[in-house]
Order: sequence, then structure tokens, then C-alpha cells
Amino acid sequence: MIKTQTLKGFRDFLPIQAKKRQFVINTLKKVFESYGFEPLETPALEYEEILLGKYGAEGDKLMYRFEDNGKRKVALRYDQTVPLARVVAQYQNELPMPFKRYQIQNVWRAENTQKGRYREFLQCDIDTVGTFSPLADAEIIEIAATSLKNLGFKNFKILINDRENLKFKSNGIALSQDRNILAVRAIDKLKKIGKDGVSKEMEKSGFTKEEIIEILQVVEKTKLTPRLSEVFSILKKLGIPDAQYEFSPTLARGMDYYTGLIIEAEVEEYSAGSLGGGGRFDNLIGLFVNKQIPAVGFAFGFDRLIEAMEELKLFPVDLQTTKVLITVFSPELLDKSNQVCEALNANNINQELYLDENARMEKQLKYADKKQIPYVVIIGPDEAKNNTVTVKNLKTRTQKIIKEEKILSLF
Repeated sequence: MIKTQTLKGFRDFLPIQAKKRQFVINTLKKVFESYGFEPLETPALEYEEILLGKYGAEGDKLMYRFEDNGKRKVALRYDQTVPLARVVAQYQNELPMPFKRYQIQNVWRAENTQKGRYREFLQCDIDTVGTFSPLADAEIIEIAATSLKNLGFKNFKILINDRENLKFKSNGIALSQDRNILAVRAIDKLKKIGKDGVSKEMEKSGFTKEEIIEILQVVEKTKLTPRLSEVFSILKKLGIPDAQYEFSPTLARGMDYYTGLIIEAEVEEYSAGSLGGGGRFDNLIGLFVNKQIPAVGFAFGFDRLIEAMEELKLFPVDLQTTKVLITVFSPELLDKSNQVCEALNANNINQELYLDENARMEKQLKYADKKQIPYVVIIGPDEAKNNTVTVKNLKTRTQKIIKEEKILSLF
């Protein structure tokens, strides 16, 4: 017999969990579309060269790469930003600019699994391509804040920095580009491992103690860049509450492709990490086309959103999509049950007919209870004779008899 199990880092989602995921997806889609963003989908597999070298050494290490049956070197989608860059380059003459898209699809990373980290997970991205305007930066921040608010989060904050602040050469510290990247990756872990942890990591990368002290001092003394001042001014005019965003000089974000604005969303009561992040990547698309095409975006860590909402009890109590189960009292009364089903269905009321006309009523009621269907309709011989139905409310454990023609108004 085959042993039934899922791969480590991969998961099944039974209906009760899948409905929660659908609730979050629908909420986010509604927000994204209210700002003019349109859906985009890309393949799970890309040519390896499309993805490789865009995420830094750690990203390349975590990427699922292999050779397919046609001897092509391919890789599973690691994020949705690089595939977006490929799409813009490939279809640039067909897309309106600015191009505003959202993408909600799975990505794959060979992570060490832990709380909030999986090997297959859903990402929700929004990106604006084709404009350098700080309005686009501010709008992305506004959408991230609006999304969190609409999902029920209260104590959240969008942390904001500028990659310009992390170009240490401009601050008088002579670092090559490669060493600057190493310093940024270490600083990105300040919140997780603290100054001592970052210092040790930088020492391993070959930084002297003097360089480490100097770099950390520069980070601590960093102020708003002129660009961030513009963005903050726009956020104020948009009416985003001050409590929902703040300048964070230690925010670095590990991806190598960021060029300006960088942001992360945090929720005070959730300890597993940020719920999403993003920023401006004005040079990434240029790797695929012979010109600079600016872009800015944000991605939610979908599974962390779900975990945080579960921890904080933010999901609606009732996510059941089926509102009423129509039971079958006996084979002779099946047509009556079908008649009620058709009436409900024609009026867009989610109903379900029990699919065994010989099942005992007790079994049918247990089925409805297990599926958390709130109402059950029973049509026995007396109801059929009097053109009535018995409606049981499984939440309150009450029931009433009503005329069949009034069933629509009840639901």
C-alpha cells in the first residue's frame, strides 16, 4: 500500500482552510482592482537564465533548477517580479504604460521549513511599470496599507527606506559594489539577529571591525532622502495615518535588484516576520531590453497573512458558501426536493441537494452539521401535501414550517 504523505514544505488545503485563503484573495483583488491594477499570470517554469543571478547568491541557492526532458535548463518561479520584467520586455509594444498589474500565483523556494516559511507558497504582487514618479511609490504604499486595513489588521506599520541610503561610498566609506552588496545583506538582518549577529556575519565576509562600526553608525544616523521626503509628503496628502508608516533606516531588503524605495509591512502582534515587502527596481527590466524601464511594487507573503489573521482571529465567523442543504425524505419525494433546489438556484442562493435518496434523515442532518451548512430544508409527506417545507436552523437548533413559495424570501 502506498504511504499517503505530502512533501516537506508543501501542503494540502482542505475546504475549511481553502475558504480562508479564498477570502483573503478576494479581499486583496478587490483592493488592487479599485486602484486600476489588472491581473497577470505567468508560467510556473522559466528558462533558468531568466531567473538566475537576479536574487543574489542566496536566491540562486534556494531556486529549484533542473534539466527537462528536452535538455533545456529551467527553473521554477522564485518570485513574480523577475517574470514580470520578462513579460514587460517581451510584450512592451502591447502593454499600456504605466502598466499596473497584480499577480497571485505560487512560487517555489528550497527553504529550511519553519513557522511562516514553506517551499511552495502563494505570493500576491502589485507593480507599476513605466514611471519614475513618486506618486507611483506612494500609491503602492497606500495600497499595502489599505489591504491590511481591509483584512482587519489594526496595529500594522509600513517601514520605509531608500536604497540610496545604503550606498556607503557616498557616505565616505570606500566599498566596492560587491562588498556594498554584502554589507546590505547583513544589515537586512539587523532586526532579526541584532548588532552583534550582524557584526559577526560581516566579519565572516571580510569586513574589519573599524568598517563594521563605521557602517552601522552611518545606518543609524541616516535621514530621509529628498525622494523619500516627496513620498512622505504625498502620503500625508493622501490621508494615510502617520501611525501606519515610518522611516526605518535599518531596513535594507536582501534582493539585489532594488534601486530606490524599499518597504516592508509589519504587524505588532505577529512575531514570525514581515507580512510583505517591496520597493523600486528601475534597472531590472533593462536586463531584458535595451533601455531603462522603471518599476515599483509590493508583494504580500500570503501564508504569513493567513497565519497572522488566524492568530489575531480576524477571519469572519462564517465562511460557508453553501447556505442550505435540501434533504431527500424518500425516493418518492425526490422531485419535490429537486423543485426547491431549482428555485433557490435560479435566484442565486447557494444550495446543495443530498445525493442519496435512500439515506436516513439523521445521516443527512449530520452531513450538514459536519459541513457547517447553516440551514436544512425537509420535505416530508405532510409538507408535500400542504405545499410547505420545514426549515431547520442548525446554529440555533430551531425549526419552523413555512409555505414553499416563501422559501426564497427566507434565504
